[in-house]
Amino acid sequence: MVINFSSEYHPTPMKPPAIIILTETSIKVARKIQEGIGSGMIYGLINRTQSADFTYTNFGETVRQFYQTGTPIIGVCAAGILIRTIAPLLINKNTEPPVLAIAEDGSAVVPLLGGLQGVNDLARQIAIALQISPGITTSGEIRFKTTLLSPPAGYQLVNPDDAKTFISDLLAGETVKLIGKADWLENSQLPFSAEGKLTIEIRDHNNLELVKPSLNCLVYLLDQGNSTEEKKDFYQTTIGEESPISQLETGLNPGKLAIVGTGPGAARWMSPEVREVLETATDWVGYKTYLDLVESLRKPEIIRHESDNRVELDRAEIALDLASGGASVVLVSSGDPGIYAMASAVFEVLEKKAKPEWENLDIQVCPGISAMQAAAASVGAPLGHDFCAISLSDILKSWETIAGRIELAAKADLAIAFYNPVSKDRTWQLSQAKEILLKWRSPQTPIILAHNLGRKGQTVTIKFLAELTVEDADMRTVILIGSSKTRIIQQGDKKQWVYTPRHY
Repeated sequence: MVINFSSEYHPTPMKPPAIIILTETSIKVARKIQEGIGSGMIYGLINRTQSADFTYTNFGETVRQFYQTGTPIIGVCAAGILIRTIAPLLINKNTEPPVLAIAEDGSAVVPLLGGLQGVNDLARQIAIALQISPGITTSGEIRFKTTLLSPPAGYQLVNPDDAKTFISDLLAGETVKLIGKADWLENSQLPFSAEGKLTIEIRDHNNLELVKPSLNCLVYLLDQGNSTEEKKDFYQTTIGEESPISQLETGLNPGKLAIVGTGPGAARWMSPEVREVLETATDWVGYKTYLDLVESLRKPEIIRHESDNRVELDRAEIALDLASGGASVVLVSSGDPGIYAMASAVFEVLEKKAKPEWENLDIQVCPGISAMQAAAASVGAPLGHDFCAISLSDILKSWETIAGRIELAAKADLAIAFYNPVSKDRTWQLSQAKEILLKWRSPQTPIILAHNLGRKGQTVTIKFLAELTVEDADMRTVILIGSSKTRIIQQGDKKQWVYTPRHY
């Protein structure tokens, strides 16, 4: 008998769930759920929530996007609103993700959909966190203390279409015999008997010719994800100790994480590689402003996870967790992701937290045009010789460190690109930097102020170092400071160029 394992039912590792709230009053319950299950992010309705991890603008559209991408949905809301929202999408129970409704006061946990994808197990986890009993209504699971339709990780039910009749027969009083070994079945309350009319078989990939599923026989395939001890038990029981365990150890297929730089803002500065990665992803993660810059490329099925600008490490961890759940994730930066952006944040989190599920992730960094490159190109070649880049933000390093680097760069006569020169709460550093530069650099040194590069309101101004003021810049401005050799030249009557000669 030939079994086709490319059918529609293929359980995959559960993605981190989306915990969806409508009002700020639900945040306490949502946080308990998040802590209790150890994963998932909280999505709050914009203008009605203040403490959520991410915000959304349309409940129905957001829920349907999560559902269509196989993301478990935990709605801290009435069951009815979830049912009406998802109802038009209900086609195949074999592929639907877990969907649960949680009472806003945390008094009820009701699994609605996803019986084949572990919704009842998730309901139990949430119920423990909320210190209540889950509202599980699956008759077979209630009586037998296990779910045959949704086996634990490491097992795949080969013939789910036969399971309904099989479970009905069990509920009617039939007994079942077990061929093979599986702790989750042996520890259940299934009516096992050596003379059982029904049969449950545990098989592995190397013994497909022995698989004969039917209405009276459920067959579970021992998957590659099983632990070594479980594999040993399986081989001893069914195919002998001499069979090599390594035959099954091919590993799971985790998701992907691409860290991309979209350029300073204009679509024409985005690389083909970045565009392709964005268009083929399942999830986008990033600062809201940067996600807005590429929104025109987002397909309806791509889920957008936006956050504030000052939570880089949290954002990196979210992206890693989404990818470890099997998603194809793009973490979006503007400019180049490796220059004052998200690539460093990802590798910092990867080093510090080192979660086991991250070990086999496919991570790639896709370069982009940096703000300093775009600024330099707009006026010529001010970075045409040796240069450096320095951020004036003292959030992640002290001003003493910044000032020392400016001093050394000025003394070495390097052209300099200043990132993050001025913010609403940080206005004095640029003046201090100017004072340091003037110790080593002529007041007539050319500088370039590039604001909103590639976006609406772009301006590029050439002036001299002596003329630089705090009012010239903000966080959307990159400032290029010429070296002692940098020159301003005139092309005809209108065009000015700035360049630094290649010889010194």
